[in-house]
Amino acid sequence: MTAKTLSPVVDPATQNISPGKVYPGGVDSHHAPVVFPDGFEAQIDEVITHYPVSKRSASLPLLHLWQETFGYISPEGIEWIAAKLELQPINILELVTFYPMFRQHLAGKIQVKVCRTLSCALGGGYALHDYFRTKCKVGEPDAHGLAISEDGKYSVEFVECLAACGTAPVIMINDDFYENVSKQTADELLIKYT
Repeated sequence: MTAKTLSPVVDPATQNISPGKVYPGGVDSHHAPVVFPDGFEAQIDEVITHYPVSKRSASLPLLHLWQETFGYISPEGIEWIAAKLELQPINILELVTFYPMFRQHLAGKIQVKVCRTLSCALGGGYALHDYFRTKCKVGEPDAHGLAISEDGKYSVEFVECLAACGTAPVIMINDDFYENVSKQTADELLIKYT
């Protein structure tokens, strides 16, 4: 029996690996220059001041701000935020890939998120998801589980537990939360968001 030579353990935080190589297929392949809206960088700098002990603690707020501004977190966003916080891109990418509220691809302007966990599934969540897909004319979900209408107005997707199991089925439209959603309620909500 021969002894094996083990590869040395490498701390991922010290590696400078692009997000596309770490998570192939999970990030967009386009690399267009990012144009910041007026005041965006000042807003980012102001958020960072709330975390004087460790700039790294500003990672989640900056990711939320990026997504609110651009609609999703692009590879450029991951790299820019990492540089702003003096981190490696992997430190930001690991947050983006861990938390389901962050997306790495565009979604519709009106985002319908239907809970699919057990209580909502038993309460009609799957039928409600199909109903929204039909009403919003979104077609089949893509590789990310997101179905988007041709005009980009609507997207419909399943999400994991929205923490209201006793009032299933529950959904979110953009950042608004709704419980006990029926087909009639769905119709009323779609009128509200049109």
